[in-house]
Amino acid sequence: MRAVIVNGYRQTPVLGEVPTPRPGPRQVLIRLRTAAVNPVDRRLARGDWRIIYPGTFPMVLGTDGAGVVETVGEGTTRFAPGDVVFGQLMIPPIGSTGTYAEYVAVDEDAPITRVPDAMDLDVAAALPTIGMTALGVTATLAPLQGRTVLIVGARGGVGSMATQFAVRAGAHVIAVAPGTAAERMRRYGAAELIDPTVVSLPEAVQQAHPDGIDALIDLVSDTDRFTSLAKLVRPGGSAVTTRFVADVGALEAVGVTETNFVLSASVSLLDRLAEAVVTGYVDPPPITRIPLEDAPAAVNGTVRGATEVKTVITVRTSIGGARTRRAR
Repeated sequence: MRAVIVNGYRQTPVLGEVPTPRPGPRQVLIRLRTAAVNPVDRRLARGDWRIIYPGTFPMVLGTDGAGVVETVGEGTTRFAPGDVVFGQLMIPPIGSTGTYAEYVAVDEDAPITRVPDAMDLDVAAALPTIGMTALGVTATLAPLQGRTVLIVGARGGVGSMATQFAVRAGAHVIAVAPGTAAERMRRYGAAELIDPTVVSLPEAVQQAHPDGIDALIDLVSDTDRFTSLAKLVRPGGSAVTTRFVADVGALEAVGVTETNFVLSASVSLLDRLAEAVVTGYVDPPPITRIPLEDAPAAVNGTVRGATEVKTVITVRTSIGGARTRRAR
């Protein structure tokens, strides 16, 4: 089968041929239709997290995807051939369940679930990592009703979803994003917008909220920047980062709780996410679609025309003759 692979850490991704996997006992073979590009894919390919997520080579890249169950292994009861599914497959050894490929075999108990009838497969592939992260991050700050929340990196995939979940939970959201994303941030319900390319972010927050903010969600900053922004949080508030850069004891003396958020992917989170999107509770971020041939360049962020928030790879242009049994 065709797949985007690396043959060692920090090597250049290429489109190559690898053996088509076969489902073992209690596994499903998914014929992938779409896959999503996430920044984590690049980090995994570099080996940045190899201690936690060791890899195998050739490493098939990709963690998020959607497709159709083609066959199942002995003892499989959760899915059947023809089921349309999506999920996040960041499963060690990394590379054994990559989604930049035509097929993937995975345990039926992995974080995968059925795609609702009303959900497009491109959207389904785009959602798992960004949506579950946004759900999890905002949940760590609950309750959000009436609280002022600063979201740094609001323009991106996680930020787009987190902004909406926080607004729906009753928060007063300050979205940090470039002016080109202003209209979209307002549509998401952000009460304030700060363009960090135009004004100093700390000064703008301090001027508008001299008594401090209640919470910080930071999706992009390094250690020094995050520590500086966390000081904008008033005593008793919280600051959370998805970049694992928080010094959890740095602001303890003034009563600010710092958290390094770690996603624990689950079927229940995926189902909640799918329901939120198909009911219109939140909108998926804008999507750019590219063919599998362009995926190696996408890993390095060099795809021409990929100007939207989320890049989705079209692995196959059609599902073929498979039955398509979706969630009802």
